[in-house]
Amino acid sequence: MLLALLLALLPSIAHAQAAQDPTPLQFHDRAEERRFRALVAELRCVMCQNQSLADSNAQIAHDLRREVLVLMRRGLDDEQVRQHLVDRYGEFVLYRPRVGTSTWLLWFGPALLLLAGGLVIMRLVRRRRGSAAVPEDDRQEW
Repeated sequence: MLLALLLALLPSIAHAQAAQDPTPLQFHDRAEERRFRALVAELRCVMCQNQSLADSNAQIAHDLRREVLVLMRRGLDDEQVRQHLVDRYGEFVLYRPRVGTSTWLLWFGPALLLLAGGLVIMRLVRRRRGSAAVPEDDRQEW
């Protein structure tokens, strides 16, 4: 019984710790830092999935931030850095995926749903309007 109680309490005892970056990133100048911050804000953490690289404390996010800085210092422009990460992790790493054959539904799906909903509502309103008309009464004299 005591063993079952200890096993039940074990998950509450073992808390996940956020990864600590032992050495913070050093930038050459303010322009490099601004470019870096803008770039990592556009990229998604591949582990957290709902956080940008700038916001995530996961260890892989620390590693990817370092990789982005290294790629920047190699002379790659922002688009080349994004493409390198897309090649490695897929379109998922971008917060704003490119319009393509695999993402057209993501981009245009909400508009299509809104259009379809508007058409359904318009048909219902027209149908009601047609059935709500007062029928003629032939017995009425004028």
